[in-house]
Amino acid sequence: MFLCCWLALVAVIPVTLSTNPGVKVKLTAKGLEYGRQLGMASIQKKLKTIKVPDISGTQEVSHIGKVQYSLTNMQIVEVGLPKSALDLVPGTGVRLSIGNAFIRLHGNWRVKYLRIIKDSGSFDLSVNDLTITTSLAITSDETGHPAVSTVNCAATVGSASIKFHGGASWLYNLFKNFIDKAIRNALQKQICPLVADAVSDLNPQLKTLNVVAKVDQFAEIEYSMVSSPTVSTSSIESGLKGEFYNIGKHQEPPFSPTAFSLPPQTNNMLYIGLSAFTANSAAFVYNKAGVLSLYITDDMIPQGSPIRLNTRTFGAFIPQIAKRFPGLMMKLLVKTVENPVITFEPNNATVQATCTVTAYAIQPNATLSPLFVLNLEASVSAKLFVSGMRLAGAVTLNKMDLTLRTSYVGEFQVRVLDNVFQMVLKVVVIPQLNVELAKGYPLPTLGEMKLVNTQLQVLKDYMLIGTDVQFSG
Repeated sequence: MFLCCWLALVAVIPVTLSTNPGVKVKLTAKGLEYGRQLGMASIQKKLKTIKVPDISGTQEVSHIGKVQYSLTNMQIVEVGLPKSALDLVPGTGVRLSIGNAFIRLHGNWRVKYLRIIKDSGSFDLSVNDLTITTSLAITSDETGHPAVSTVNCAATVGSASIKFHGGASWLYNLFKNFIDKAIRNALQKQICPLVADAVSDLNPQLKTLNVVAKVDQFAEIEYSMVSSPTVSTSSIESGLKGEFYNIGKHQEPPFSPTAFSLPPQTNNMLYIGLSAFTANSAAFVYNKAGVLSLYITDDMIPQGSPIRLNTRTFGAFIPQIAKRFPGLMMKLLVKTVENPVITFEPNNATVQATCTVTAYAIQPNATLSPLFVLNLEASVSAKLFVSGMRLAGAVTLNKMDLTLRTSYVGEFQVRVLDNVFQMVLKVVVIPQLNVELAKGYPLPTLGEMKLVNTQLQVLKDYMLIGTDVQFSG
């Protein structure tokens, strides 16, 4: 896999109308160096496929006359690319330079002179001081995936030397300069097309980029570009939309991303900044899908807990419940009534949720009798981490506040239920939420890409993932 596998992460699909990105991706010089190493292996493999056509002709040799010659069965036996560099051209793109390269060939020779004398043997050819310079362009194809191509390419062969084995090889010393030139020209014509082929061969791999990544049955996240990549002398940075949508229905949330800037860090190959907008768009999507709700029954409460979801337990706090609904089990419905709000501050990610809690008594015929409805304001702290190629999390309760919204059993003091609902949140709601958060959501990825040496920081209004990358396959 080549450098373009990296560049796909910063040149995804055509620019959209949004102003600020929800996600930023920065490829550093360290990442480019890794891409260069991968790229050299790809180009070296391609250059080994050079086909040198047979060469034949007639040459006038003093004292002998016309000599008919042919060079056949020429095969590449070695390609060396000892020196290469990958340079970022600010405001332009990427330039790949290869210098001091060499190609070794082996083939057969044959001559005929003085009309009747024939001779043959083998030869070895060394092509040295080979230089290749090419610029790369990244666009998008009709499916919205990145496509890479060469903008321009120049290849020169500085020198070639040929050594003949067997027969009257001395003859070739008389006209080897002519043969050297013919072979150099034959090689030079093929190098740039083969480099272009090596780059084009990457396009099927680039189609693996998750431009739209499915999260689960409810949501997907879009990683489309909102601005052209910014190329500096040390990095390539691009802004991606980074927005969650309901599957099959792309509705914009009632808020927009705010601008943020990645810090000038270069220790890792790749940096991914995910803004609070991205997290809040997820909250908007799941709330709109109606999945931020949970029915709680007594079998979800730990067996050892003295607090049970029945009218006897709640009757101890609200006597009229035990009087009107004696001996019945209960059910709670916790449901968000507004979009949860996620905020990022240095080393702290917080979620504020506004919910209702509706308590029901379960009648013998399974019908539900409403008892009361509470307003629940809860604040949780989130620990975020990278798991594989996904961003995951876990939350813990900071505080909660209960107020009475509606009562069907008369007036009562809500604060007497604080401990009950603290327990319900801690042992039922939050563990259930953490199961879902542990599944995570996909980061922008490409093919067999793995993140290594990954660190995550929560900063003002965004989180920063710094990572090295490995490609396999």
